[in-house]
Amino acid sequence: MWSGTRNPHPRSAKEGGVTFSFAVGGTPAAQLIPYTHGDEISTIIPSDLITLGGTMYLHAVVNQSFGNVIWSGIWRSQDNGATWHDSGARFPADAYDRMRQLATWELGADGRVYVYTSKFLRETPMILHRVRPEQLTNPDAYEPWCKVGNRWRWGAGPDTVTDGIIGESSLRRFGDRWVFSWFDVTNYEINAMVLAHPTQDLRRTEQVTLLHGTSWDAQDANHVAQLYGSYVIPGSTLNDLELTVSQWNTSDNSVYHVSQYRFQGLGRAAGLTVA
Repeated sequence: MWSGTRNPHPRSAKEGGVTFSFAVGGTPAAQLIPYTHGDEISTIIPSDLITLGGTMYLHAVVNQSFGNVIWSGIWRSQDNGATWHDSGARFPADAYDRMRQLATWELGADGRVYVYTSKFLRETPMILHRVRPEQLTNPDAYEPWCKVGNRWRWGAGPDTVTDGIIGESSLRRFGDRWVFSWFDVTNYEINAMVLAHPTQDLRRTEQVTLLHGTSWDAQDANHVAQLYGSYVIPGSTLNDLELTVSQWNTSDNSVYHVSQYRFQGLGRAAGLTVA
C-alpha cells in the first residue's frame, strides 16, 4: 500500500493515523514479489525494508510450506515499490543455528547498516551483523558481532545479543538514539528499548512494555489478544512513537488485521531528555 501521510500522529482519536491512498501494483492490490506458489516455494513473507539512495531493499523469508524456511533473500525496487526484482542474495535458512532468517535493519551515522536477525518461528535469541550499504546484497560481506573472552568485537562468531526469544522486530534510528521494538514471545508482550547504538549490551538495557497480550474477552487499550509484529511507522519520534501491531485469531480467522498504536514518552521512560 502507498501512503501520502506525512505526519502519522493523529490530533484526536476520530482523526485517525496513517491513511493509504492506493495499492502498489494496481487495483486490486497485486502480489508484491513475482513468484509462483507451489511445492518449491509456498510463500514469501517480508521482514523489513530499507531505502538507500534511490533504491528500496526488501528483506523477506522464503517458505516451503509455512514455517519451513529454505532461505531468506533481498529484493530491490527503484520505482518506490511498484515493482521488485530479486537481487540474488541468499541467506541459508540453517545459518547460525537458524538465527539468520527474520531481519530488521537500519543505517547508522557511521555509514554502515546494522542488522538484527532471529529465527522466523520465534524460537531463538537474536544476533547482530553490520554491512556497508554497497555490499548489502552480498551475504559474505556481513560482519558478525561476537564475544571474545570478556570483550565484544566484529569479525568472528556471531554470539547472541539477547537471552530471551525474539519474535518480529523493528530497529530504527532517531538522530543519536535508536529504538528497538519487538514481540516478546515468552512474556506475551510488545516491548521496546532506547539504545545509544545496536552494539549496546541489550542484556543490561532497560526495556519498556508497550502492550500486553491477553485473551479475546479481556482486551482494552493496553491489552491486545494474539498480538504480534511491532513495526515503527515513519515520522515517529522517541517521545511520539507510532507502531503497527498485528492480530490474528487463529482459532477461527475472524480477526486478521494490523492496527496503529501511539506511544508517547518512550524517551523519557528510558531516562532521556528528548523532544
